[in-house]
Amino acid sequence: MEHKLSFREKLFIGSMLFGLFFGAGNLIFPIHLGQEAGANVFSANLGFLVTGIGLPFLGIIALAISGSGNVYDLASKVNQRYAKIFTVLLYLVIGPFFALPRLATTSFEIGIAPFINAQQQPLVLALFSVIFFLIAWGFARKPTKILVYVGKFLNPIFLILLGFLLLLAFVNPLGSITDAAVQGSYQSEAFSTGFTQGYNTLDALAALAFGIVIISTVKNLGVKKEATIAKYTIQSGAISIILMGVIYTLLAYLGTMSLGSFAVSENGGIALAQVANYYLGGLGSFILALIVITACLKTAIGLITSFSETFADLFPKRSYNFYILVVSFLPCLFANVGLTKIIEFSTPVLMFLYPLAIVLILLPLLEPLIGYRRLVYQMTTYFTLFAAIIDGLNAAPAWISNWSIIESIINFGSNYLPFFNIGMGWIIPAVVGFIISFILDLNFNKRIKKT
Repeated sequence: MEHKLSFREKLFIGSMLFGLFFGAGNLIFPIHLGQEAGANVFSANLGFLVTGIGLPFLGIIALAISGSGNVYDLASKVNQRYAKIFTVLLYLVIGPFFALPRLATTSFEIGIAPFINAQQQPLVLALFSVIFFLIAWGFARKPTKILVYVGKFLNPIFLILLGFLLLLAFVNPLGSITDAAVQGSYQSEAFSTGFTQGYNTLDALAALAFGIVIISTVKNLGVKKEATIAKYTIQSGAISIILMGVIYTLLAYLGTMSLGSFAVSENGGIALAQVANYYLGGLGSFILALIVITACLKTAIGLITSFSETFADLFPKRSYNFYILVVSFLPCLFANVGLTKIIEFSTPVLMFLYPLAIVLILLPLLEPLIGYRRLVYQMTTYFTLFAAIIDGLNAAPAWISNWSIIESIINFGSNYLPFFNIGMGWIIPAVVGFIISFILDLNFNKRIKKT
């Protein structure tokens, strides 16, 4: 007889998924958004929530209802070659190249760097990175225990520490929201700027990656039927998404209120450190260190696990234990580049990859209405790919975007792609690709039936 999950088990799975999603970037980006958005924080936060929690939840639903066990299965609806390339790129971004190094570097810069002098920081960062990924590697060696590690232990610690700091901040606010200055593009495009800032959380990509973890966890609890697995996956996902939305909103408003006592900081990590020190002094810095390191560690465990399980399936000549070793070693090297450089290089990659992920999430959700149509998947994806390349080049560092050929491509996007200037030039090409392919597929099927 199939096992029926209790509410407590669903809560633990939801807690696990929240713990996997909510890393250091999820802490620092909403606060920085709040500081820059100022009095327009409501609209900016709304846009941020669309990409920060809306898309991840849709990603979980897409994996669940499509019966796809992982992102490769889902992307195979386009074709298998595209599926392999997209899957590898996605896991490299949320794995050793960007997300994992960022976890260690953010942990260090917020949690450790305030306690040591500047001359010692490079050496201590190197040692910290080794220790951080050794611990994550140790937990990732037994992926079936991830529910215990993250859902029952690490995540409750994180929520208690963060909740304590937020309570202090809202009981005794640093400043007013209505009088806060508004920076840059948030003055006229608060929603769309918040929307693209939500890319930085990597959560829509992570939803596709962590799908294999949550589905495996539900199966390991004794659930066998695909429909039941889908139902429990969506229910557990809803728990984590609601919790994330509440915390994102509180952090964004905390960032805006902090302007009453502090200037806009270079990044949200600095702002968070200032707030913690204001309310709690040295104790605040210690609590903040625990919050950030805990948040980063639990996310690192999930990323290493999902990366290694996927690569072991795609490239079975090597074992799971080999991949967790590789994906724990490489970030140790990249983490020492520094947080600012990691964010700088990741932005154009995210502007390229995110539209492809959004399309891959939305198309399965339309299947109950239009059915599975390979041509629709292919043309929508290829039209999106064309525009996503231009979006990515537009967000590239100046030493790339200033090349004459790149400037010509960017100028083409600026002149002919609607919404390009707000970072969403892919929307109209995606819609056009979908409509054209749907009409062509309908006509093609009609001709076959007549024949």
